[in-house]
Amino acid sequence: MKNFSAKNPSMKTLLKRYRFFTITLVALGILTAIDQKLGIEAIGVVGFSFREMAMVIPPVFILLGLLDVWVPKETMVRYMGEDSGIKGIVLAFLLGSAAAGPLYGAFPIALILMKKGAKFSNILIFIGAWSTTKIPMFLFEMTALGSDFAITRLLINIPGIMIISHLLDKFIVTKEKNNIYENIKKMDY
Repeated sequence: MKNFSAKNPSMKTLLKRYRFFTITLVALGILTAIDQKLGIEAIGVVGFSFREMAMVIPPVFILLGLLDVWVPKETMVRYMGEDSGIKGIVLAFLLGSAAAGPLYGAFPIALILMKKGAKFSNILIFIGAWSTTKIPMFLFEMTALGSDFAITRLLINIPGIMIISHLLDKFIVTKEKNNIYENIKKMDY
């Protein structure tokens, strides 16, 4: 009998790990069998989403590798760690605002920032900035919706991100935050 380790998972483990993908694939097959036109349209949407992710994920992982190798942990702790103060907040906003791409690209970067010792509230600010204060989005809003709308939205979102990040940081107990950081240290990626 074979010994299945983490590097050689069993078929049962693979099916469990990819059950959502398998169920979705079967549902897509059933949909296509019932209504071919709708099924083909759904396959087109899946293909578009896959291409979009294929364009975003590789640059994000390259950035992650560079961030992981080029930025020493001590530097990250100094600029975004527990005692970083206002410079950590500003840097988190700048990193998130300068980003391009969908929100799912922020989470691997947040993981590396946490691995390097960034403060939890700065991570929340980074994710909030990525989702709402991106420079490309702001420029689009200026041209499409007008400068009054874009500036008002930005001026409302910045304090909103700060307040939400501060509240989440206070409401999540220290033990839970420490567990998150410990689990990140244990990850093998």
